[in-house]
Amino acid sequence: MSTVTPLRGAYAIAATVTDPELPMLTLADLGVLRDVSECDGRVIVSITPTYSGCPAMDTMRDDLVHALRAAGFAEVQVRTVLDPPWSSDWISAEGKRRLAEAGIAPPGQAPTRSGGPVPLTLGAPVRAVRCPYCGGPETEQLSRFGATACKALYRCHSCVEPFEYFKEF
Repeated sequence: MSTVTPLRGAYAIAATVTDPELPMLTLADLGVLRDVSECDGRVIVSITPTYSGCPAMDTMRDDLVHALRAAGFAEVQVRTVLDPPWSSDWISAEGKRRLAEAGIAPPGQAPTRSGGPVPLTLGAPVRAVRCPYCGGPETEQLSRFGATACKALYRCHSCVEPFEYFKEF
């Protein structure tokens, strides 16, 4: 029978891997890195995608395997964990700070769900989004999607700068 024990060293290495779409964030800051453990000499890393079909998952997996093998861990397995689904509330305070420093408005609190199906809303949600550059509250959404599906494109009325907003999930 095998025992599963957390590896501090392996976790520390995995926690330094950055998100390929948001390189200012580590997978740990983004809340995607769920668990790192060792079982029978193999490092097992669990990650959760920010949304179903996230195209960055393959790169995240490859980057984790590469970083851990480079640190001396010969056998590395990366598992995708879908339950519970990822929430933007899992982004660390440091991660939200780094997003804002990079000109991406961080998400607010995610909608609360009590389990069961996700409620369907037919209209676009109206968000009060502050500008990450000047802090101005008067902004407008230009596009529901930015460079990635998890971001929207906004413009500030005060400084007239466009910026991305990381959506709540």
